[in-house]
Amino acid sequence: MADTDGSYHSLLRAAHRYRDAGQLPQAISAYQRLLALRPGSPNTWYNLARLQRQARQYEAALASYQQALEAGLEAPEEAHLSRAVIFSDHLHRFAQAERELAAALRLNPTYLPALFNLANLHEDLGRREAAATTYQRILALKPDHLEALARYAQAQLPAAMPDALLDTLHAKLNEPRGDAAGRASVGFALGRALDARGRYADAFSAYALANRLSRASAGTRFAPYDRAAHERLIERTIAAFPAAEAQVARPAVTPPEPIFICGMYRSGSTLVEQLLARHPQVSAAGELDWLPGIARDTLAPYPEGAAAAAPERLSTLAAQYQSHLAAAFAGADRVTDKRPDNFLYIGLIKRLFPAAKIVHTTREPLDNCLSVYFLHLDPAMSYALDLLDTGHYYGQYRRLMRHWERLYGEDIIEVHYDALVREPRAVMGRLLGALGLPWHERCLETPKDSGAVKTASVWQVRQPLYQHASGRSVHYREQLAALRECLEAQPDPSAVTSSSNS
Repeated sequence: MADTDGSYHSLLRAAHRYRDAGQLPQAISAYQRLLALRPGSPNTWYNLARLQRQARQYEAALASYQQALEAGLEAPEEAHLSRAVIFSDHLHRFAQAERELAAALRLNPTYLPALFNLANLHEDLGRREAAATTYQRILALKPDHLEALARYAQAQLPAAMPDALLDTLHAKLNEPRGDAAGRASVGFALGRALDARGRYADAFSAYALANRLSRASAGTRFAPYDRAAHERLIERTIAAFPAAEAQVARPAVTPPEPIFICGMYRSGSTLVEQLLARHPQVSAAGELDWLPGIARDTLAPYPEGAAAAAPERLSTLAAQYQSHLAAAFAGADRVTDKRPDNFLYIGLIKRLFPAAKIVHTTREPLDNCLSVYFLHLDPAMSYALDLLDTGHYYGQYRRLMRHWERLYGEDIIEVHYDALVREPRAVMGRLLGALGLPWHERCLETPKDSGAVKTASVWQVRQPLYQHASGRSVHYREQLAALRECLEAQPDPSAVTSSSNS
């Protein structure tokens, strides 16, 4: 194609149309053709990199961001930040992520997104003092950065939080001029500190306001939790996977072999993953978005699209998943995929990997629902913003898990949080045995140096095993009366006949 202004701008318009329509392969191809015409365009390289990142072409995206930098990209700190996010969130190369953030901050020492990501990285790696210092650095530049204030408070040992910081959190939470999302973060941090001090009524009030603010911050971006719609999703999922499929010949799973960990949020899944990761044959991947991504984008509408997918298509997707794990965890024998809400996709997991083992973490229902309500989850998870919605969601989760247990009971290994913290040796011994792994004493060690932890349990999971979270709901007996009634009123999932037995 001749490098004429007309052809170039026509192709540029086409690239923008594809990009805006979410047609990633066509958009990537169009930007690549633009670069064949004008290879020295830093903005085109940058736009291509963003699309490749969306398409999960991470190594290609890194290379394109580098090309943008070498071509003289304006505001190069943005490209370094993007490379850092890929290294950290997708490739688990944390040292390289830190180097990219350092490069961004050398170029622009006051670049708040890089500072915030650096503080987050310190958190993920368990560097409490470094995280707190970096959040202080952000607050010195922008005192009204409420998210940084909340994260700074969360990095403190809650029982030792200075009174002055507690007062600041209280004032910011009740300041109507603050943005709702930032005030919500402050409210969750304040609730945690008050709970640690035994001020349970005040803590619950802070958490309740934080959840209301989180709902308000979502605006119209996310619909409120629809109980009837969620029940229909569970019905459709049970109907789409009515029975375990007959075993068919499949190629042996080559390393790294996935171990799926799921359950309700706040049921102990992070702790289980980190204890497993102490075993020399296991690496922890954390919360991967791969399964929800293919259910949403590749096998839509889910669950029907997943249930109807041809074996060849499933084999291709399984190979892609294996390739993703191998790229991020070269040389690993087994890798955990610990995303709690993957319980929605167990039927898909078993179609992709018929021999897969699923670790199902459970917890006392009141404690579990309360802990969800006390956690600042994404507002898209709207069930978490109201205790009775959480109770309803919990009931539907248990109903679906009973269905999976009827189909795949031998491959679903239940680990109860309260039993784990009470008898860790016995519980971990049973878990390792069920996974076909030999006992290793390190699986009982405090996982304080276990690498990155990218969940809300980042600080708790590095503490020695403790039991004080078991029975936590007793401190909120009055506030949980309606939730208790909600849970007790739900039918026993084990007594519900699924479509597989009708």
